[in-house]
Amino acid sequence: MNLAVRDIRHNAGRFIFTTLGIGLLLMVVLGMSGIYRGLIYEATLLVDRIGADLWIVQGGTRGPFAEMSRVSASLEDRARAVPGVASARRFVSHTIQREHRGKPLRIVVEGLSWPEDRGGWIPLIAGRGIERAHFEMIADASLGMALGERIELGKDVYEVVGLTRGLVGSSGDGLAFFTVSDAMAIQFDVLGETVRLEREARRERVAASDLGRMQPEFVERATGLSSGIPAFAKPQVSAVLVTLAPGADMDAVRTTFGNWPDITVYSTQQQKDLLLSGMVDKAKRQLGLFRVLLILISTIIIALIIYTLTLDKVRDIALLKLIGARNGVIIALILQQALLMGAVGYLIAWGLGRFAFPNFPRLVIIESADLLSLAVIVAGISTAASVLGIWKAMRVEPNTVLAA
Repeated sequence: MNLAVRDIRHNAGRFIFTTLGIGLLLMVVLGMSGIYRGLIYEATLLVDRIGADLWIVQGGTRGPFAEMSRVSASLEDRARAVPGVASARRFVSHTIQREHRGKPLRIVVEGLSWPEDRGGWIPLIAGRGIERAHFEMIADASLGMALGERIELGKDVYEVVGLTRGLVGSSGDGLAFFTVSDAMAIQFDVLGETVRLEREARRERVAASDLGRMQPEFVERATGLSSGIPAFAKPQVSAVLVTLAPGADMDAVRTTFGNWPDITVYSTQQQKDLLLSGMVDKAKRQLGLFRVLLILISTIIIALIIYTLTLDKVRDIALLKLIGARNGVIIALILQQALLMGAVGYLIAWGLGRFAFPNFPRLVIIESADLLSLAVIVAGISTAASVLGIWKAMRVEPNTVLAA
């Protein structure tokens, strides 16, 4: 029988608990890679799915997913007039938090340029797309809403007409799709008292001006709806999405847009790169640091256990040397123990991860490359951890077995 296996059976309890602990550590190491892949997937999911060639955003900004971006809704018509542009559509994106069924609910509100965009590109698992201009929404299943459910957002009530799955924002919150006008109504909703106070303050400002004293009707006009006062601009959208005509020269179209000083234009790939170089990059470095720390901890644990097991069998090693056993036999004994410990820990990590990762609150994507790299890491740390035990075994003198 293999000496390593025989010795493990002799110390079965210690081996089982040690490998279980190592397996849990390795599962976390594996999970770190999966969480990072999940972050990338979630951050770029909407950019990939929405199918735009160019993103027109507020000048000097990085786009709606990186920071606040505000452009005039009329930019949609300006973009359509550029040669090579097949279509342009408004886009609104912002995050809200409301109370739903007694619990806080965070929703990433996305505005679709209805009726051109009815959400036909959204993969539905139930229901239909948006068919009416107001008060309909498509919700991700992670929000916990049922088909046909109604939810009050602002001063209006919206009905869930479609359900999708796996569409979340970079923060992991579920997406909900509305028409652009509804999304803007939700974003700029304020309480009635706030509106009253603003109108009263507006009235006082006009009344105190020369124009208000000369034209009293302006004072009354100031207390009306903001939309009825030409001096007030309409609410702005987050971006305008441009789809190029077949065969259009993207560089030529971008050059035309580049001459407009009030905007910045990004390609889809540039928008993704901005996302990944911002919030995802810091998460990547943090996850990488934790992964390195866990690998070092796993190495130290295996090394200490192997060293302890070596101390327990000092007399056995001395007896092997006394009867003429080669150093290679003793080295193989210790190295095989370390590799078996690592291999069993790896299998535990892989098995537990298959059940645990799907239940994580954020998406965890494990690919074959992650499993292969972890196997290489486990082989490396097991070999490195055996060095301490081998060093101790080589220092054991054969006559130790004859002492006392």
